[in-house]
Amino acid sequence: MRVDNLRDIAIIAHVDHGKTTLVDKLLRATDAFRANQQVEDRVLDSNDQERERGITILAKNISIEYKGVKINVIDTPGHADFGGEVERVLRMADGALLLVDAFEGPMPQTRFVLRHAIDCGLRVMIVINKIDRDGANPEKAYNDCLDLMADLGASDEQLEFAMEHVVYASAMNGFARLDPEDGNMDMYPLLDMILDDMPAPDVDVDGPLAMQCVTVDHSSYVGRIGIGRVYSGTIHAGDQILVVKNDGERAMATVKQLFTFDYLGRTECTEVGAGDIAAVVGVDSTDIGDVYTDPANPVELDPIEIDPPTLSIVFEASTSPLVGRDGDIVGARQLKERLFNERENNVTMRIEELPDKSGVEVSGRGILHLSVLMETMRREGFEFQVGRPRVLIKKDEDGNRMEPIEQAVVECPDEYAGKVIEVFGNAGGTMTNMQTGSTVTHIEFRIPTRGIMGLKNRIMNVSHGEGVFYHTFLEYGPYAGEIGNRNNGAMISMTTEKAVAYALGTLQERGQLFVEPGTECYEGMIVGERSKPGDMVVNIARTKNLGNQRSSTADIAVQLVPPRTFSLEEALEYIADDELVEITPKNIRLRKRLLNATDRKKAAARAMSGK
Repeated sequence: MRVDNLRDIAIIAHVDHGKTTLVDKLLRATDAFRANQQVEDRVLDSNDQERERGITILAKNISIEYKGVKINVIDTPGHADFGGEVERVLRMADGALLLVDAFEGPMPQTRFVLRHAIDCGLRVMIVINKIDRDGANPEKAYNDCLDLMADLGASDEQLEFAMEHVVYASAMNGFARLDPEDGNMDMYPLLDMILDDMPAPDVDVDGPLAMQCVTVDHSSYVGRIGIGRVYSGTIHAGDQILVVKNDGERAMATVKQLFTFDYLGRTECTEVGAGDIAAVVGVDSTDIGDVYTDPANPVELDPIEIDPPTLSIVFEASTSPLVGRDGDIVGARQLKERLFNERENNVTMRIEELPDKSGVEVSGRGILHLSVLMETMRREGFEFQVGRPRVLIKKDEDGNRMEPIEQAVVECPDEYAGKVIEVFGNAGGTMTNMQTGSTVTHIEFRIPTRGIMGLKNRIMNVSHGEGVFYHTFLEYGPYAGEIGNRNNGAMISMTTEKAVAYALGTLQERGQLFVEPGTECYEGMIVGERSKPGDMVVNIARTKNLGNQRSSTADIAVQLVPPRTFSLEEALEYIADDELVEITPKNIRLRKRLLNATDRKKAAARAMSGK
């Protein structure tokens, strides 16, 4: 296929939150896709977990053919925790579609990927989606996009291109328009604009082979599969190629199989030319940044560095008294095998066994990045327990401690801005920018990653649920000292029994409950939060003493406040250093690391004597 018959674009903002996406409509705009409808249904069913969260968590490649031109589409993650893939996959694109909601406009998380796209020099087309939504303001969304691009340092050429290339769409209803009121009812204006104005790949068709691996897939049959763009020459199945690692190490390999992307799947082929995206089988232990090139005339490409992890969590086999009731896979050996398989598939995580063999340490970009792995495993039937997330500390050349610093952005109504600033101040944050609008205040902070944990709930509370909170890794900076942890103590069950309404009725006067009547509890399980500092051991199965005297109020039912429930991310942010989160297919429980109250007292005494 000729280079001028290729277009590679990236979807750099994805805001349809589980509904029909613009990518779906791009696919349906071609007649050839209708024959692949059953394939699409199976793929969408397999993505249920991602759709529940309403975010993209992995970069995905698809391709469509329109008027004889192959268009490769890359849907990029928008959340900073999954940013390990963004900069790499954008290297495969020649242009980008900035997809925003006509009602909401650019969201705070849109800045993350758009900044990378601008830094890569991509031409950006603006797609204002959901123009049929109640309250939609396409003109304001368009102006906000241009303001955001200017704020992120877009060049004059990029701004002029974006101003001249804007499409108004409704993916749900399947139309794209050059003007919101022009009455067009199909997607062809968007496709025509991509063909006419997006640049063809700037590659060397006749030069020596040069392809760089930007993402890695894994198959239990053939091992690792390197996916990347061919920058020059042509790669053939059966070729002997030179593999150049990021550190300069070189090795020979044979291309055993070669695939190109075809709609929602891959098609095996004999050759892939410059400008197209290929998947190569046969390079043992291929990794991000590997360059596949001609042994006789090797080509050098800039190495790709993977963003370092900032948080780590230790996975352990569950020691709960209720282990095995919800899940089928509970052993430490199976847990280790599953995590080591993840290490082969997920190059953005660092997974290592602890020296004492007591667990496996998994390091990632953030709590959401790690919790997606946990959620996947619990759906597979695993039961396990994890400790509190730990920030990865580095040392500079002078031996000073350095910790990850994040940029946090909050947009909230003007009347809550003061409370938000106070919350960040208590968490070690420093305000770097503040912009006051007519109704909404935009505030930016610099804050250690340690201070981010548990901050989202506090922001939502002080902004009465109207705040938008977003954060992204900024850099490693000087260690900020001690940051306050949870002030309130925990209510801890003293027995392994079901919770009783009568007991919970008296306990709710002492704090907030996490369980309801009939919940299976065990000794050492955290059943609530005390309203004061210090832990308190409680009896959740206490019943009313029965006597031979009657009371006029005896039959009044206990009135219980609904218990507080935790999502996986909230539970990880809530626990203290001596606590664990027990994760099963059906439950998320909080517990003390030492279940017995006497053992906890002995451990506390040893800790005090050791100081």
